[in-house]
Amino acid sequence: MSRHTLSVLVEDKPGVLARVASLFSRRSFNIESLAVGPTEMPDISRMTIVVNVEELPLEQVTKQLNKLINVLKIVELEDGASVQRELLLVKVKADPETRSQILELIQMFRAKVVDVVNDAITVEATGSSEKLTALLRVLEPYGIKELVQSGVVAMGRGGKAISDRSLKSTDKTN
Repeated sequence: MSRHTLSVLVEDKPGVLARVASLFSRRSFNIESLAVGPTEMPDISRMTIVVNVEELPLEQVTKQLNKLINVLKIVELEDGASVQRELLLVKVKADPETRSQILELIQMFRAKVVDVVNDAITVEATGSSEKLTALLRVLEPYGIKELVQSGVVAMGRGGKAISDRSLKSTDKTN
């Protein structure tokens, strides 16, 4: 199995997310990451879907996705040809003795403090899954009180935009 990142442009209408997710569910594919948000175009949203599947079953699902009326464009984003990031918010125990050590670690990862209270620090970090996992690993000994991590958001590298190409087709960006 291999990891695939799909960028899917859809009409911003009720029920589209459920219909797209159900296609993956019917095939028993586990969606590792799903992020949905607005685009530069009014009434169009971008879904970034990460799945770990074989190539052929994924091709079948993308063909079925393309048949959905609200799906406008599907592009598979290859790792080297795209920029992929996640957002992490993590609340770490921080007493007066450990606070300075935690702040040094946060700076090493180019993360930033977004909230401080007597016994905890909330940190915001963006980056690859690997970077965020490494940050969590070094913060874990201090005690992670709470965390939330977004799904992957991604776009192709270079000057072209997914909307530069004709809508209602399946592309593979290499």
